[in-house]
Amino acid sequence: MGSVLTTIVLPVALGIIMLGLGLSLTLSDFARVGRHPRAVVIALVVQLLLLPAICFALVVAFQLPPLLAVGMILLAASPGGTTANLYSHLFGGDIALNISLTAINSIIAVVTLPLLTNLAFAVFQAEDRSLGIQFSKAVEVFAIVLLPVALGMLVRWWKPAFAARMDKPVRITSIVILAVVIVGAVVSNRDVLLANFAQLALITVLFCAISLTIGYVVPRLLRIERAQAIASSFEIGIHNATLAIVIAQTVIGSVEMSLPAAVYGVLMFFIAGAFGFVISRIGRRQTAESAP
Repeated sequence: MGSVLTTIVLPVALGIIMLGLGLSLTLSDFARVGRHPRAVVIALVVQLLLLPAICFALVVAFQLPPLLAVGMILLAASPGGTTANLYSHLFGGDIALNISLTAINSIIAVVTLPLLTNLAFAVFQAEDRSLGIQFSKAVEVFAIVLLPVALGMLVRWWKPAFAARMDKPVRITSIVILAVVIVGAVVSNRDVLLANFAQLALITVLFCAISLTIGYVVPRLLRIERAQAIASSFEIGIHNATLAIVIAQTVIGSVEMSLPAAVYGVLMFFIAGAFGFVISRIGRRQTAESAP
């Protein structure tokens, strides 16, 4: 991508998405964790521990080149966002739990994202670049992830009626921006993307499908109610691809590292939609079987 697009357009686009997320959050969303502690803890354990381990296993199995491998881990470490909330709403998830998980994950990601990416650099012996070791890069991640969210929350606290009116249009705008950023990343890097698409398409589809599945199955096995399991599934299964692209290209300075997120960002809409229809059918069948 051109320098202007990388240094200005991408961060601004992500800032708008994260600002929109902040407009939907209040401090009570964090306090809600106390009312659903098991669901939150289970989702966070799957998101922060199980999912990166699965991603590492997939990367090793597919024998990805080092920078693409690190890009996959960067994607796995990225939190959910407005797209996860939208899919959860469409398929009957607990939106309140989604919002709480997104809020907590966005904060935790400031620490875990650099740690996991640095670990991937070390394991896969990628180029001598690292995210989070240098203080300036840690500050960039903080600014990219948290400052727009905090600003959105401040606006909601200060002008709640305005934030309520803006919620739907900002959500729609965020989805559009997400799509534009991903398409822009694909078009701008089409040559290198086409060269790597064959090995990235299958692994990103598998990663998305596995993430959605374990995000639903693990909570259900641990007797979390269905609506909360659906919320957990989409929160765990739908990652903030825009964040991964911005960090890869703007903070780390690697176009190649952003390719897994770009491919994932295109394909995950279809995988998440198909998964939503599957669990909806399962839910209707279970309801019919339990009816007298």
